Amino acid sequence: MHSDVVIIGAGHNGLVCAAYLLKAGYSVVLLEKRSVPGGGATTEELLPDEAPGFTFNRCAIDHEFIHLGPVVEELELGKYGLEYLYCDPVVFCPNPSGKYFLAHQSIEKTCAEIAQFSPRDAQKYAEFIDFWQRLLKGIIPVFNAPPKSVVDILGNYDLHKIKDLFSVLGGPDQILDLIRTMLTSAEDSLNEYFDSEFLKAPLARLASEMGAQPSQKNLAIGAIMMAMRHHPGMARPKGGTGALTKALVNLVQSLGGQVLTDQSVEKILIDDGRAVGVRVSGGQEYRASKGVISNIDAKRVFLQFMDTAEVDDADQNLRERLERRIVNNNETILKIDCALSEAPRFVNHNHQDDYLIGSVLIADSVKQVELAHSEPSIGRIPDADPSFYAVVPTMLDPTMAPDGKHTLWIEFFAPYQIENAQDGLKGTGWTDDLKHKVADRVIDKLAEYAPNLKQSIIARHVESPAELGERLGAYKGNYYHIDMTLEQMVFFRPLPEIANYKTPIDGLYLTGAGTHPGGSISGMPGRNCARVFINSQQSVVQKIKDVRDSVKSTVDAMFKGK
Repeated sequence: MHSDVVIIGAGHNGLVCAAYLLKAGYSVVLLEKRSVPGGGATTEELLPDEAPGFTFNRCAIDHEFIHLGPVVEELELGKYGLEYLYCDPVVFCPNPSGKYFLAHQSIEKTCAEIAQFSPRDAQKYAEFIDFWQRLLKGIIPVFNAPPKSVVDILGNYDLHKIKDLFSVLGGPDQILDLIRTMLTSAEDSLNEYFDSEFLKAPLARLASEMGAQPSQKNLAIGAIMMAMRHHPGMARPKGGTGALTKALVNLVQSLGGQVLTDQSVEKILIDDGRAVGVRVSGGQEYRASKGVISNIDAKRVFLQFMDTAEVDDADQNLRERLERRIVNNNETILKIDCALSEAPRFVNHNHQDDYLIGSVLIADSVKQVELAHSEPSIGRIPDADPSFYAVVPTMLDPTMAPDGKHTLWIEFFAPYQIENAQDGLKGTGWTDDLKHKVADRVIDKLAEYAPNLKQSIIARHVESPAELGERLGAYKGNYYHIDMTLEQMVFFRPLPEIANYKTPIDGLYLTGAGTHPGGSISGMPGRNCARVFINSQQSVVQKIKDVRDSVKSTVDAMFKGK
């Protein structure tokens, strides 16, 4: 089978990339190893026998990053069935003291909630969010452009974004202070602003969604995760995260693209130093006249899908740098999905059903959150006093369960490789017995806050870190492909020499979570990669015209104050 482009993996970034290429006139085939497209963005009926009619988001659930870019609007995904439902409140975190953190999309309402327990922290919260939101607005243009393309980045700035950036940068002392802040940890930043544990613990838990403990230096930017829940806000596709995938598939197919499932790529075909297609399990070959784009991580692309000599001929240092330079800290996820007869009730924390619309965080203290993320790095399961992220999706979207019933989504951080273990799946130590014992402890912890939980569980599905890695095809179960630490972001992601989506192999491109700007549901890696691919196909005259137009639009926007 022949096409202009073959894309390995039909995750949401691969589908976004395909959509932009199809709109530009290229023919595209996407190859997905699973029987359903979407990668980490699927919604499936996991328990058809025990709990028919209950659907579950198998990975991603809360969408913020995608609303920082133009993907939904540019691709007009609403026309293809996508409808976003915004969460409000956005976070609920009960504390053992009887206090609780309840965050609304409104900063003012959130401050009022905090003020009933700590007036000082309520005032500081407004300052905290203001700082991170101004920084966010100032750096959004960098997210929505290839990291090495100065022209594209500048073209994304208008007067308002420039003002936001300079409001954070300020004079020389303010610039140095910003750099110092970025070099500290999320915990340092939280301690600088706040006194109260009931507030610091959930903010630390959200900051750790970057995939590292809150004390990790150089990762203070994790504190921005809460700011995004106020603006642009946190939303979920109606029908589950898989509805985003479904809309993208509808768009791709309407433009003539092909999405082929049960196609496990085994080898990228190289001819005279150029990627010309792929071979899948069973021997079928898919040829590409203009390029191959990988939606999977760079390690698998270069260390598993290509011959050593083919990689070395292009860059003799690349294989060793991928093997030894890229950092993965052994932290991944044990995932628990439950079908419930009724929603959890937090009877000791002024329970209101609305509190369950957003994320429910179990974060009793910053120390508890620290252990939840530091122990997996050395192979230990942090389940003595579990901290985790839970959602009751049906509180916002009742369509995901039978009438009056609910679902429960739990993300518990755990090690991929358990220390001193050699048994279990892939020798990781994860057996069916162990994963259920850990899930029991997580459920026990949640039931301390919501005593009706256990009696309401109709059925549950538990996926170990090793199983998640197998399903996603993620290296060591890392759903971000590689860690989201500062030294592996922007033009360092995944390595400086392959950070701009192009690779030393002519016609081979990278997209997905392992490329700029990283993991989560954003579509930005797919959009940016498409930009680089299309630009590489243009003539020099067209490239010069694009640069001129970009500079002109930036200048016009600045002078018009747009």
